[in-house]
Amino acid sequence: MNEVVHASGHENVSAEHGSTLEVTSDDFLTPAGDCILGIEADRVPGAFDGEFVAACQDGAATITATFEAGGHSVVVEGSGHPDLTFEDDRSHVLRTSDYVDDRTVMVEADAAAGDLDRALVDALAAGADLTMTLSVDA
Repeated sequence: MNEVVHASGHENVSAEHGSTLEVTSDDFLTPAGDCILGIEADRVPGAFDGEFVAACQDGAATITATFEAGGHSVVVEGSGHPDLTFEDDRSHVLRTSDYVDDRTVMVEADAAAGDLDRALVDALAAGADLTMTLSVDA
C-alpha cells in the first residue's frame, strides 16, 4: 500500500537535522528549517487513505519512504505506531525517535535529514522536484 507526495525543492534546503526529516505543504522555507526536504507538497497526511493509515497504526508495521529528486534516490525505513493519526494538514515528519504528534508519519526511522545522500540534498537545494513515496508493510 502506497501514498505518493510531490513537492518542490528550495534554495534553503540544507537537510542538516539529526533526528527528523520533513516535507511540508508550506510555500516557503527559511534557513532555520534544516529538517525540510521539500515544500509545496501536493498532499498532506490528512488526505491519506484510511486503509493506509490503519496499516501504519500497527506497531509491527514497517514504513518505507523513498525520496527521489534530480535523478537521485534515497530510502528511509522506520516503524508504524498505534498513536499515528495522520491528521495534520501541513506536514509529513519522519522521526528517528518514537515521539508521535499529528505530523508524524513514521517513527524509529533509520535516517534523519542530516544522514541523507548529499547529491539528493544538492538537487533539492537547486530546486529539483521531489517525489516521496510512503509504503507500508503491515
